[in-house]
This record gives sequence, structure tokens and C-alpha cells, in this order.
Amino acid sequence: MVTDLSQTAWFWLVIAAMTAVNYAIRSGGFILMGYVPLTPRVRAILNALPGAVVVAIVLPLMVQGGLAAWAAVIVSIALMAWRSSDLLAVVFGMAAAALIRAI
Repeated sequence: MVTDLSQTAWFWLVIAAMTAVNYAIRSGGFILMGYVPLTPRVRAILNALPGAVVVAIVLPLMVQGGLAAWAAVIVSIALMAWRSSDLLAVVFGMAAAALIRAI
């Protein structure tokens, strides 16, 4: 029989393990990049990386989300191109998705 104390201890042990792994992965990247010479090609790759990550996250959501997701992304991209405001893009993108889903 598992007691509440052992469940609590297991819970905190799992959180500590996840924290350690997360820290190791993040700090490992910084340590390894210290050994990579920053040539123009490497800089170009590092500059393109954030956009590639955003596309990798958003594209599957658009494919599964249907018309509301497409509307939200299109409105967000248009607002970012027009006003360069992250907050406005998020607010109006969410509003577009909510409006499409309400209709």
C-alpha cells in the first residue's frame, strides 16, 4: 500500500529529475556551442533557427485546427507585418479564431 508521504516524495523526486535533465540539456547546448567557431554559415543557421522552430510548432496546429487556426495565423501574420506588435498579433489572432469558431 502506498502512503501519502511516499507519493509526495515520489512527486518531488520526479520534478527534481525533470529539472536536472532540463538544465543539463540547456546548459549543454551553451557549453557545446563554445567549441563551435562562429563562421558566417553558422551565424546564418542560428539566425534562422527561431523562425524554423515557430513554423515547426504552428504548422501542425494549423493542419489539425481547421479554418479557425488558419484564420488566427493569417490575422497574426498580417498584424505582425503591419504593426510589429506581438501583443496585438496574439490578441487579434485569438479573436479571429474565437469568431470563426462561434460562427
